[in-house]
Amino acid sequence: MAEVFDCSENANLLSAARAARQAIGSGRLVVMPTDTVYGVAADAFNPEAVQRLLDAKGRGRQSPPPVLIPNTDTLAALAAEVPEPVRTLAERFWPGPLTLVLTANPSLSWDLGDTEGTVALRIPDHPLALDLLRETGPLAVSSANSTGDPAALNIDDAQRMLGDLVAVYLDAGPVGGADAQPSTIVDATRLTNEGGALRVLRVGALSRGSIVDALPQVTIEA
Repeated sequence: MAEVFDCSENANLLSAARAARQAIGSGRLVVMPTDTVYGVAADAFNPEAVQRLLDAKGRGRQSPPPVLIPNTDTLAALAAEVPEPVRTLAERFWPGPLTLVLTANPSLSWDLGDTEGTVALRIPDHPLALDLLRETGPLAVSSANSTGDPAALNIDDAQRMLGDLVAVYLDAGPVGGADAQPSTIVDATRLTNEGGALRVLRVGALSRGSIVDALPQVTIEA
């Protein structure tokens, strides 16, 4: 049976962190809050755990999950290159609702699905999520919902959709608000130190205009 921890109570934080860390370490799933929606998380370097995440959501390998990271140092370790425009975006909008699709470091031993050599990275702006990421390292995280259903904005919705497929639920109260949106996703694989082009794959909580303002030297494609 899944464990549920009320993380609004400080007295529960230590046991919640321990249970989440142990679940991730043993290849099981954890539902955690982020700044946008609740996410279901797995060890990004455990292929069986990532497959368990995809199965829980009812998704195939053609929809690989993004990877949440605790800091920009991890960005440099997971991406093959981090050109200056990418650093600008990371410095301006992380932690926050921007997901950067980059060419993955080819030396990494992981299997997130059919990524075509890329990885989608984000630093979430939520203290509980960041604390967990600092302890576990990179986590494959997708919205905590069954595919085709709305993303969970509270722990009850996540439990209703995912049930005992998840080992640990970290309840931090409602997230996102009434106008909650997922992160904005951009394909940054063609950015270079000189500029290049960036493609907006999904407009979410971060506006396209904010990205244009941050990178005046870059061609922004819809």
